[in-house]
Amino acid sequence: MDVPEIDIAEAARRHAAGAIVIDVREPDEYVEGHVPGAPLIPLGSVSERVDEFPATAEVLIICKSGARSHRAAEFLRGQGIDAVNIAGGTMGWIDAGQPVVTGNEPGA
Repeated sequence: MDVPEIDIAEAARRHAAGAIVIDVREPDEYVEGHVPGAPLIPLGSVSERVDEFPATAEVLIICKSGARSHRAAEFLRGQGIDAVNIAGGTMGWIDAGQPVVTGNEPGA
């Protein structure tokens, strides 16, 4: 299945415009730093928590570097969700100087 992919600059632009970002890494990775406002749904939980993803809006999926988020986006697209992979992941987000939040909560 073809999965749309965007770079960090486009992800930051869409996020600033109100796009939903969901992080699919593991909790220990998430706590160290994540996109502000992005809730955590680890890749292993995506199939059982699919109802937590918006069904009527585009959702941007992020992980550490882009591999897990690609798998999650592929699954979600198969469920009819407009999921887009963020290439470069959280490492790319941080390297680009984008803001991050630490801790267990999505933050603002």
